[in-house]
Amino acid sequence: MADYDLAIVGGGINGAGIARDAAGRGLRVLLVEQNDLASGTSSASSKLIHGGLRYLEHNAFRLVREALAEREVLLRLAPHLVRPMRFVLPASPGPRSALMIRIGLFLYDHLGGKKILPSTRTLDLTHHEMGYPLNRRYRYGFEYSDCSVDDSRLVVLNAIDAAARGATIRPRTKLIRAERSDEWRLILTNHGSREVATARVLVNATGPWAGFVSENVLRLSEPSHLRLVKGSHIVVPRMFTHDRAYILQSPDGRVIFVLPYERDFTLIGTTDEDFAGDPASVSPDGAEITYLCNSVNNYFRHDISASDIKWAYAGVRSLYDDGSKKPEDVTRDYHLTLDERFREAPVLTVYGGKITTYRRLAEAVWDKLKHFYHPRPSWTGRVPLPGGDFAWDALDAKVTQAQETWPFLAADQAQRLVHAYGTRLDRVLGAAKSAEELGTDFGAGLTEAEVRYLMQHEWAEGADDVLWRRTKLGLRVSDAQKEALSRFMAAARAA
Repeated sequence: MADYDLAIVGGGINGAGIARDAAGRGLRVLLVEQNDLASGTSSASSKLIHGGLRYLEHNAFRLVREALAEREVLLRLAPHLVRPMRFVLPASPGPRSALMIRIGLFLYDHLGGKKILPSTRTLDLTHHEMGYPLNRRYRYGFEYSDCSVDDSRLVVLNAIDAAARGATIRPRTKLIRAERSDEWRLILTNHGSREVATARVLVNATGPWAGFVSENVLRLSEPSHLRLVKGSHIVVPRMFTHDRAYILQSPDGRVIFVLPYERDFTLIGTTDEDFAGDPASVSPDGAEITYLCNSVNNYFRHDISASDIKWAYAGVRSLYDDGSKKPEDVTRDYHLTLDERFREAPVLTVYGGKITTYRRLAEAVWDKLKHFYHPRPSWTGRVPLPGGDFAWDALDAKVTQAQETWPFLAADQAQRLVHAYGTRLDRVLGAAKSAEELGTDFGAGLTEAEVRYLMQHEWAEGADDVLWRRTKLGLRVSDAQKEALSRFMAAARAA
């Protein structure tokens, strides 16, 4: 008998979501990821849970309907990570008329059957607070609802829950060869050690590495419909004081998000460029940075330039190539391909997908594979993610409760910790009665206690795992503080 019912290659949002879903249905699950969890595209998103307003003009109604419905599902499942956000869309001359936008927003309000998020309204930008940061020529606009999310923590929480339900989660474990017979024999390496595992079914959820894994590791033909598209983002100092976001139309038809981010910053993105190369070394180029800055400067009073950038990042989306000429027009819908042969173990390849629809993608994987297993009911839409077992509108109350339980926490520190850990915060801070009991502060309120928790329970091994994926404190700590954190984690691993 095989060691596992299901082996998943790829520790991004799709892989972690599939692992959680399958483990909750009683399967023996193995997930392997060559680097850290969420170290690729899943930590390089626009940090949004959204329906995809612009997809309506491509008639992607099924995708938009599903994504719109998922916003409130995820808001209820992870109210610490997923938060409602209002978006301001200034009306401007361009490829989309005001009438076209009104029709699109009407559909957006009604397709997903929302019950929590407020509806669209029209804004007079000449007198409204939302118009103050904008150039005076933008006289009116529209405000609608979507949600924001901490993308990499969403991945980690799915992995935590999968592990709690019996899945084996193996970051920094690379699949170097797979031998196919009536079951898969997987040759794995981890920190130089070689091991073997067997599985009845294999899922290739490696995102932009799907073609390489299929051709060079699984020794199958390279996926013929895989299209890689690069998206870049920049982070600058806060451009406005309110908590709304902006969605801007560019003359070329693309849209740019301008989002409040991590309290003191503004996140701007994204671009869409066809990509060829190594997804592990992707970064924004000068042309993309110029494009994003110019797009923002066309709308805002205060100009930005490359010298204002505090952080820039890029990710490569692995999309299902539908033949669109422009990369921004390629479908963001997911596509699953099952290679099923007589007397040979099957392999399923995942194309595309959005963070917003990862949970539905995992359910679709089950539908594709369920004839190999005993039928089990779907469940992930009802059970909160770790730390999310409280009402969607009770986050402020949880922050207040945290400050009462640990009165030595600064207000911004308490808010950050509750947003990250929700009701699991007691596992991080324990019975500490003072800041000193949490150990060294490595900067921005990151303590030894939190780092130890991340190492012991969330698979963090290095400073970047903590500073950029488990938290976003890389925006705030100095090089010296990062080096001190690295030394501490190295000593803790060796102990």
